Amino acid sequence: MEQSSLILSPSAAARVAAIAQKQDKPAILRLSVEGGGCSGFQYKFGLADAALDDDSVAETDGVRLVVDPVSLDLVGGALVDYVESLGGSAFKVENPNAAAGCGCGSSFSI
Repeated sequence: MEQSSLILSPSAAARVAAIAQKQDKPAILRLSVEGGGCSGFQYKFGLADAALDDDSVAETDGVRLVVDPVSLDLVGGALVDYVESLGGSAFKVENPNAAAGCGCGSSFSI
């Protein structure tokens, strides 16, 4: 596993830790990119049981963010944050590789 240029914000780390504790799982958030969404690619989040050997790993406050090599090509340098607003709360990816995104923030294009 290697360190990557990914960043997991403290607020996202705290939210992952809380979710993982409720589900009795390790505090490991997996970010992957899939085809689809209104802009071409969409982000997918889920708790992981462990990081894989070829994953890139970023750690904040004991919580790990893991990304597979294919997805890393599309999200390298990104900040994963957790935001709460009147419209709801969600994980948000600030992706420097995205040329455009949709209004909901869950998909992007390059």
